[in-house]
Amino acid sequence: MQAVILLFPGTNRERDMAQALSRAGIANRILFHTEASLPRGTDLVVMAGGFSYGDYLRCGAMAARSPVMAAVRAHAARGGLILGVCNGFQILTEAGLLPGALLRNAGLRFLSMDCHLRVETSDSPFTRRWNRGAVFRAPMAHGDGNYFCDDATLAALRAEDRIAFRYATPDGALTEAANRNGSRDAIAGILSANRRILGLMPHPEDMTDPLQGGTDGLPLFLSLADALASA
Repeated sequence: MQAVILLFPGTNRERDMAQALSRAGIANRILFHTEASLPRGTDLVVMAGGFSYGDYLRCGAMAARSPVMAAVRAHAARGGLILGVCNGFQILTEAGLLPGALLRNAGLRFLSMDCHLRVETSDSPFTRRWNRGAVFRAPMAHGDGNYFCDDATLAALRAEDRIAFRYATPDGALTEAANRNGSRDAIAGILSANRRILGLMPHPEDMTDPLQGGTDGLPLFLSLADALASA
């Protein structure tokens, strides 16, 4: 099992992500964005949070055009696993690897707080350790996390069971107050059509050790370890 964490100028969660992967038993290394290819044997590509290129133009827009992204697209085309968290989710939408866009938060404020996510599907390499309907806690830290897509895309996400997580209350209710950034349909994370790419805004990697305040996010990384071990 080998994961690569991409490092763009402004990425700041790569070490957190490396520790979370290691806790799940997934070997990993950090790869700078100027590389033209992925290391041989790469199973999983991870895009961590931060502010790539200072969020100029649009969040993730410049990183999506970095040299390494051609290799990432080829990895995706081969059915490789890709995880994008926060800025990584923004990069995936800007690169066209996931549908929709991440807009400014409702209220136009940066949100830095814990939230609760409801698991909408257990049928993916990222969520198999959860039962559908499970609720877990994760930190959020973003100014542009308001997920938007058109009606046709939303219909496809629903029909194809590709909504991975929704913002919810601790008991799993979908309320306006729980959806702090205003995301359409309370969407916090989505899957690609082949279910091999996941993008989500909150940070499960920062909830994988008791010293971080809990291990709510660890099942995501254990799910990936299971998927890689069985590949």
